[in-house]
Amino acid sequence: MKKLFLALVAVFALSMTANAQNNLGVRIGGGQGYDAELSYQHGLGGNRLELDLGWHGDDGFTAISLTGVYQWTGTITGNFSWYAGVGAHLGFWSYDVTDDSDIALALVGQAGLEYKFDAVPIQLSLDIRPRFYIIPDTDFHWGDIALGIRYCF
Repeated sequence: MKKLFLALVAVFALSMTANAQNNLGVRIGGGQGYDAELSYQHGLGGNRLELDLGWHGDDGFTAISLTGVYQWTGTITGNFSWYAGVGAHLGFWSYDVTDDSDIALALVGQAGLEYKFDAVPIQLSLDIRPRFYIIPDTDFHWGDIALGIRYCF
């Protein structure tokens, strides 16, 4: 599990090498067992790619995930914007009590609102990310509303 986690971190770090409007921070409260995600957004000529590395652990349950979403973005007014996108989610979980573990694969959608401050390079966002699981079982989750706090560079 540690080698897999390090490999995911390496892929995440390599994605940060291009010159574009980028944001790096956290996404908190995304649901389905992931308390927090390290979140990176990479600008792609008006739209962007969001990559999130999630982690959750309590009472012998551990899960990590990598989610990638292509997002279309638009301005509502001034620094207030919307975004919506589609992507994929790959998760790995284990439960120590029953010595059980599995892989999860899902298609995701994401929609949200964000605000970028003028005085400081900070972006705040609220979004929802529903998931349609393909593996290990076919299942749908609406997701929870998540708060994103990111540094813009």
